[in-house]
Amino acid sequence: MNGGKARNPPSLRGRLRPNPLGKKGEEEYGGVDAIVVAVGVDEEIVYAKSTALQTWLFGYELTDTIMVFCEEKILFMASKKKVEFLKQVAHGKGGGGGANGVPAITLLVREKNESNKANFEKMIDALKGSRGGKRLGVFGKDKFPGDFMKSWNDCLGREGFEKVDISAVVAYTMAAKEDGELNLMRKAAAVTSEVFTKFFKERVMEIVDADEKVRHSKLAESVEKAIEEKKYLAGADPSAVEMCYPPIIQSGGNYNLKFSVVSDKNHMHFGAITCAMGIRYKSYCSNLVRTLMVDPPQEMQDHYAFLLHLQEEMLKEMRHGAKLCDVYGAVMDVVKKQKPELLSKITKNLGFAMGIEFREGSLVINSKNQHRLKKGMVFSINVGFSDLTNKEGKKPEERTYAMFIGDTVLVDEEGPATVLTAVKKKVKNVGIFLKNEDEEEEEEEEKDEAEDLLGRSSRAALLTERTRNELTAEEKRRAHQKELAAQLNEEARRRLTEQKGEQQIQKARKSNVSYKNPALMPKEPHIRQMKIYIDKKYETVIMPVFGIATPFHIATIKNISMSVEGDYTYLRINFYCPGSALGRNEGNIFPNPEATFVKEITYRASNMKTPGEQTVPAVNLQNAFRIIKEVQKRYKTREAEEKEKEGIVKQDSLVINLNRSNPSTVRGGAPAPPKFGGGAPPKWRGVVSPPQKKGFRFTSVRGDKVDILYNNIKHAVFQPCDGEMIIVLHFHLKNAIMFGKKRHTDVQFYTEVGEITTDLGKHQHMHDRDDLYAEQMEREMRHKLKTAFKNFIEKVEALTKEELEFEVPFRELGFNGAPYRSTCLLQPTSSALVNCTEWPPFVVTLDEVELIHFERVQFHLKNFDMVIVYKDYGKKVTMINAIPVASLDPIKEWLNSCDLKYTEGVQSQLTKIMKTIVDDPEGFFEQGGWSFLEPEGEGSDAEVGESESEMEDETFNPSEEDYEEEEEDSDEDYSSEAEESEYSKESLGSEEESGKDWDELEEEARKADRESQYEEEEEHGRGRKRKAPAGRGAHPRNPGPPKKKRK
Repeated sequence: MNGGKARNPPSLRGRLRPNPLGKKGEEEYGGVDAIVVAVGVDEEIVYAKSTALQTWLFGYELTDTIMVFCEEKILFMASKKKVEFLKQVAHGKGGGGGANGVPAITLLVREKNESNKANFEKMIDALKGSRGGKRLGVFGKDKFPGDFMKSWNDCLGREGFEKVDISAVVAYTMAAKEDGELNLMRKAAAVTSEVFTKFFKERVMEIVDADEKVRHSKLAESVEKAIEEKKYLAGADPSAVEMCYPPIIQSGGNYNLKFSVVSDKNHMHFGAITCAMGIRYKSYCSNLVRTLMVDPPQEMQDHYAFLLHLQEEMLKEMRHGAKLCDVYGAVMDVVKKQKPELLSKITKNLGFAMGIEFREGSLVINSKNQHRLKKGMVFSINVGFSDLTNKEGKKPEERTYAMFIGDTVLVDEEGPATVLTAVKKKVKNVGIFLKNEDEEEEEEEEKDEAEDLLGRSSRAALLTERTRNELTAEEKRRAHQKELAAQLNEEARRRLTEQKGEQQIQKARKSNVSYKNPALMPKEPHIRQMKIYIDKKYETVIMPVFGIATPFHIATIKNISMSVEGDYTYLRINFYCPGSALGRNEGNIFPNPEATFVKEITYRASNMKTPGEQTVPAVNLQNAFRIIKEVQKRYKTREAEEKEKEGIVKQDSLVINLNRSNPSTVRGGAPAPPKFGGGAPPKWRGVVSPPQKKGFRFTSVRGDKVDILYNNIKHAVFQPCDGEMIIVLHFHLKNAIMFGKKRHTDVQFYTEVGEITTDLGKHQHMHDRDDLYAEQMEREMRHKLKTAFKNFIEKVEALTKEELEFEVPFRELGFNGAPYRSTCLLQPTSSALVNCTEWPPFVVTLDEVELIHFERVQFHLKNFDMVIVYKDYGKKVTMINAIPVASLDPIKEWLNSCDLKYTEGVQSQLTKIMKTIVDDPEGFFEQGGWSFLEPEGEGSDAEVGESESEMEDETFNPSEEDYEEEEEDSDEDYSSEAEESEYSKESLGSEEESGKDWDELEEEARKADRESQYEEEEEHGRGRKRKAPAGRGAHPRNPGPPKKKRK
């Protein structure tokens, strides 16, 4: 059994029809009486109809196996191990033979000796008993070596059966793919596209840029090695990926546009470079053909554009029900009408059907094929021109070129076929232009050629463009933010308009009525004796009020107290009433606030025993106090649990597969098993089960279980242990789950990697190597853990068919901040901003964010704050405090790349503003929406500065001499702000002077330093300076800041 090509095995009964041979008299299967499929062992055979049929039926290739399909039964003959497997597949649905109309299945075990005579006779008898017992359907081209196959073919030959080749019929049956098969082919096409785009195309550009000499065969080998690297596989399992054929790379005039050729050993020529590659994923094939052109002349570009046009026409013709010959004819008609000279240059056929086999010979797109297309068929369409002449070519390898493009496409019911290999193929995407674009101008031809010889033309243009981009990065960011601002207000207004019609359903508060009717009141002696009685069933306290037994629900009681004063015991009961301070969780419990309320009741009972009584009267109050406390505690606990459960969505049940052959867990052999960090301490130690179809289960050492379902995971974050002391799998859930009587939206599994213990007794060497050993052990531990966690992630992604994708935080984009009490490292992922290493975790979904506002962004402050406003305006804004100013620009760049609007300011009080926005959203957007957060400096900055300067000039007009003097002083004292404009300098200077006076501070210092005989003189000098007119150049003796003041 070939395990290397395994995929999820289908049910055999899902593939077979009630009558696998068709109805009697039908020519669909050539009127055969039975079908025989024998598969031997031959490593050289890659594609065969027999093995393809096995893979289609079972999901595996079964070597040394004979399959016989008769009218009323099906026989399989294989080794004991394969028969056990066939039992599972054959009886996967429907139980016993004959269910759902499928013939009964007989499994024969191949004997160890090579005769197998008895089993052969059973199969021959079954063949003879099926219909006429003469015509056998076989795959004529499949010839397998080996003694077992030879003995079976000899036995079959002696009976004189007539053999009919049914390869084409079976191929047509298998050509229309089911959803599961299409998903595999889409994945194969995605892997092919990734390898071509990220490896081959980049490699060719490197070769051209460095002017390397690389042979076609070596380049093809490097492509084959590239599929072993996971970064090129689009998340696919490397063990399930293989090449359909060795990549075919051709250039330099030697072209053969077929898939049976191999890459030659000639060096790659920088002209038209054709590349064909196909990749299989879990036995299903895909194919991609592209032509890369280095400095293509205009005629070559025109031919290539026409080739793309032909492919587009072909895609339009490929729809359900169309004949293959008609598709071919439609393409040829376009060539005849538009460019008849290329009719002899075009490829002989335009593609073929694909699936488990790379090329289906009976479904080729040519002029003779009468088969019709079906929805779900997958084709490799390939259009090419060969032996084209390059008039501008000077060398032999430049004079002749070919063009070849091909894609993997899916036939739909209506409309053009869908391209699965979505690799861009326009001239601008496949053309590598080295020369200057201005070479067409005759007067600059010589200059351009000289620059090309020096290799400086394109590089100089690139450097100029790069420098220009660097200079305008901030302006580009601002322009993009202006666009986002307009979109933000429009989308927010539209969203609020849509939500306006939706009525918010408020959950009705549970009624606290004790008894719906008087008949429910208990008939207890305590009530008749006017004593306090507690009804635990209805959670009610029945008290005598003015001689009447009055029930009060336990929810109406705020608190109770009991005290002993002298000979009496006092029981005081306080009730909730309007005006009293409500607890945090009580809310509005007064359905009718206009009613009359009891605020408190106090009962008194004697502590003295009355003659004839067994107990003192105060015992009743003591018992009531104790029982009320118990009932109140139980009621509050239950209410808290119900509140926790509010909004909890009932999840599907997780079915655990008890198959012990897959024992892998997240633990992965680590000394410390993963812990559950679902809430506050304590953290639970335990193990995560292998991934199941719907989710996985965490089981703690004390037996607690937590089920995490894939459809309830909003974000799955994998935090590697690089630079951290723990390795983390963090799940942010869509709907909260209950665990330990608390609701959790964040569940985290982690293992510590820093706890390594060393036995000092085992290492008694001359040199102390304990530290080196510990470091080595920690490195090995980190590697083991990463491998174990990644294996778990790959299995989950495979089970969910990539629907659940694990995100790895971008550590290089991380920044420090304090979303809660402590500072932590916040790291962006592709869809969120997260911190998984500190508890509580921090997860913000970027799609839910409306805008980001930066507060306290000032030059003299080292930190600033970030306020996150959500699209749901009812949700509380999130504050991240104490972010270093050095992180401001990287954060802006990241937000801009995520198309998120950001603003900045000093203090915005957004928490209070959000309440007004929610109360009147229409009025908010009529007044400009979020534009009030825009800094005045962007756009209106210059205008405001000019108007202020004009106002100042109107009120204060100094002489030219004074203006020059002021400018000199300003330049001396505020040189650090040279980048500010002149007007802003003057404005800043005047504001500083009108604030705290430096003169007074200097005089205070002098007063303390100088001797007492100079005090009077200095005081007089200071008074004279204060009386000096502003702006008239009153200078102190000691040099200092300017003393001028404007009035």
